[in-house]
Amino acid sequence: MTISGRQILGLAATLLLGLGGALLAQAAGLPIPYLLGSLGAVAVVSLTRYARTGRQFWFPQPLRRAAIATIGTMIGATFTAEILSTAPSLLLSLSAIVLFVAIAQTANYAIFRHVGRYDVTTSIFSAMPGGLIEAVTLGEKAGADVEKLSVQHFVRIVLVIVSVPTLFWLFTGRTVGSAAGQTLELSPAQWSDWLWIAVIAPVGVFLGPRLKLPASHMLGPMLLAAALHASGLIAVQGPSLLLNAAQLVVGSALGTMFARSTLRHLAVAMGLGALSVATMLSLATGFAYVLEGRVPMSFEALVISFAPGGVTEMSLVALSLGISPVLVTVHHIFRIIFTVSVAGLMAARRPRP
Repeated sequence: MTISGRQILGLAATLLLGLGGALLAQAAGLPIPYLLGSLGAVAVVSLTRYARTGRQFWFPQPLRRAAIATIGTMIGATFTAEILSTAPSLLLSLSAIVLFVAIAQTANYAIFRHVGRYDVTTSIFSAMPGGLIEAVTLGEKAGADVEKLSVQHFVRIVLVIVSVPTLFWLFTGRTVGSAAGQTLELSPAQWSDWLWIAVIAPVGVFLGPRLKLPASHMLGPMLLAAALHASGLIAVQGPSLLLNAAQLVVGSALGTMFARSTLRHLAVAMGLGALSVATMLSLATGFAYVLEGRVPMSFEALVISFAPGGVTEMSLVALSLGISPVLVTVHHIFRIIFTVSVAGLMAARRPRP
């Protein structure tokens, strides 16, 4: 595919817009400023621009995937042998996710079917508490309304990644994702750290799909970095500048996805999404309260592990709070795999029109 100079200039403008939003969010002391600030700024302009001109911001998906791979690599570098030793004790919390998904799926279906008046198939796949790409792919094959489905899951992710760090901020006073809160960097990064990340990320991206990993562009690099780091072969310190840049790219890319929606459809999706997310976060908090003290994870870590956000974004929240993002990621991947399985079974048994 040939990329024109106009597209490159447009991309630069989008990233600069995202950077402006990120710096404003950081100055205001908001949580995860480089992710949420860039997302908010680009989303507002993207929605306005599309409504006026019918044109959407161009954003290359390879760049977004590269940013996700970079984040995955830096998260994997936090993995230690001590974390591996706690794996058997996570069976209880992983088992609890099965119950969480069953309750969340049922409650969400009722919301989208009876409150939102979505058709049965669209309601089933909108109700999935995780797996945006998987939900849209399975829903399209089953005959769901793809536009509603896409917007609804995107709204879910946005609402979760905005509300979770904001709630932590309001109730604990801890600013998630601030420059002072980053915990990736234990000591100043060296040139070798940049080199290792530049090598591990693309190799992990290559291996991920071949190993049929979910969220492969993140998990491939993350697992490779984790294996190398836990074995003692390498010791990578994640540069905070690189992490902020990666969050800026991911946030700006998500912001461009708002363009195709209308204000009316977005308002409906936001209302239903707020009800759904409030229900799931209440469930997540309840599960965290019950499991605290029974598994080697703090209350905060458990809430983030059960929160139905994106794997990348929730891992960043965990990272900023000084919580092991590897443990959080394990729970999210398990949730997504189980969620996709449940949704598939529900679709197979759905009433025929």
